[in-house]
Amino acid sequence: MLSRAADAVYWMSRYVERAENIARFIHVNAHSNLDLSLHMSEQWAPLVKVTGDYSLFEKLYDQPTQENVLEFLAFDARYPHSIVSCLRRARDNARSVRQIISSDMWQQINTFYLMVRDVDKSAALEVPHDFFSRIQTASQGFTGVTAATMSHGEAWHFAQMGMLIERADKTSRILDVKYFILLPATQDVGSPVDTIQWAALLQSASAFEMYRKRFGTISPTNVADFLLLDRQFPRSIHYCLVETEKSLHAITGSPENSFGNLAEQCIGRLRGSLVYSDIGEVISQGLHELLNDLQIQLNAVDDAISRTFFNLIPETDAS
Repeated sequence: MLSRAADAVYWMSRYVERAENIARFIHVNAHSNLDLSLHMSEQWAPLVKVTGDYSLFEKLYDQPTQENVLEFLAFDARYPHSIVSCLRRARDNARSVRQIISSDMWQQINTFYLMVRDVDKSAALEVPHDFFSRIQTASQGFTGVTAATMSHGEAWHFAQMGMLIERADKTSRILDVKYFILLPATQDVGSPVDTIQWAALLQSASAFEMYRKRFGTISPTNVADFLLLDRQFPRSIHYCLVETEKSLHAITGSPENSFGNLAEQCIGRLRGSLVYSDIGEVISQGLHELLNDLQIQLNAVDDAISRTFFNLIPETDAS
């Protein structure tokens, strides 16, 4: 498989996943704010902070109002990670590998992009629930079509890796925002407001129902455990890392629990750091610090995948 084709498939999948994640954050935030009495900046600023691009938002907009945040995250072409920007890039990548992906995949992603590009923005932002629900449905439709119509060979595994690394990154960010940026005052811990925010966090990761089936009542420790270390939930960080490593070994043919290149070494080391982790120890030692380090290592995994498969630079003799 050509490196440029693998690169396009990887980023096609990653951009679609990123668009869905942003839509879900907005959808959940708009709904949960109906149950809370928060200052404007407490309502909408955290959504931008999750992306890690708050400094750019401050350069482009005066205040983190609902209108400004939704415009920035959904429609602002100046922002490279807005929904419309992500879908445009995903579509461009899909177009470049139409000989590899299925026609159903191309039709799905093309229709998805045109739906967002041509929407009446004022109407969409007036009733955000309907619009962002449609984005989630379209993204999940693309994931389903990919699984059902694309041969599960090298190209599919590159698509899987893009989706899974993006999921792990966003799950770590929303968990970090709640634990660090939105950490309530001592008197608010366990209050209805605190519970609503934890429930919203679970919903932002499409994890609320599965969490309740396993744990029942909402506990911050259990929420962190579920989103970070659960081995069965498909949006937990640990699950995403395990499945990414499987796809990587499927591409290279390297035996499990070994590495033959930098990408396998990086993902194996990161996955291994979570295998025997205990949430109590993680929290006592600093969940924010662990999540911050995990985001850095996820970036390193992405860079290693790029260097191993996409940007093939001949090694030079150091002597």
